[in-house]
Amino acid sequence: MPGILLGDVFPNFEAETTIGKIKFHDFLGNSWGILFSHPRDFTPVCTTELACAAKISNEFKKRDVKMIALSIDSVADHLAWSKDVMAFNSDGADSPLPFPIIADDKRVLSVQLGMLDPDELDKDGIPLTARCVFVIGPDKKMKLSILYPATTGRNFDELLRVIDSLQLTALKKVATPVDWKPGEKCMVIPSLSDAEAAELFPNGVTTKELPSGKKYLRYTQP
Repeated sequence: MPGILLGDVFPNFEAETTIGKIKFHDFLGNSWGILFSHPRDFTPVCTTELACAAKISNEFKKRDVKMIALSIDSVADHLAWSKDVMAFNSDGADSPLPFPIIADDKRVLSVQLGMLDPDELDKDGIPLTARCVFVIGPDKKMKLSILYPATTGRNFDELLRVIDSLQLTALKKVATPVDWKPGEKCMVIPSLSDAEAAELFPNGVTTKELPSGKKYLRYTQP
């Protein structure tokens, strides 16, 4: 079956991009990475998404996350489209896009990574790529996968929030609750005993009393 699961080592593919040929693991180095796919160049929703990604690219850089996009058109099309994207941001068509775009005009990567949307077809009846997001850790393993249909644009604020959660929980034995934002309290993971939690979290642990009497809602400030 095509596609990749959480915890799998992400394929070390080679691809032509707007910055030349890359080998994916070499491109990432020791950084985190985010790969986001787009159905097609010169399309409205994709343009707004790439423009947003470009505008907040420094936020990804702060988190040591390398950005790379993918679309099923050629490098030449990507370079021309990039001018539209930057002009949409009022940065001027000559401002470079701050991340590369992979040319997957033969859909090789789209098939390998399970990115095709069977409900969205091009004029030749061939499936377009869905709006996939993959977050890859420094160990080259996939930490997050989100799949949007071609008709729904992504929320990049949510992608930053989830990266903050992934990076925090990779270092601390906590989980982030619903709607969590950086700086807010986290949950102590269930596998930790109360004694272990008290040792690990000097800021203290608070437990919410529940009708069941079970003490599983434990909060801390990591």
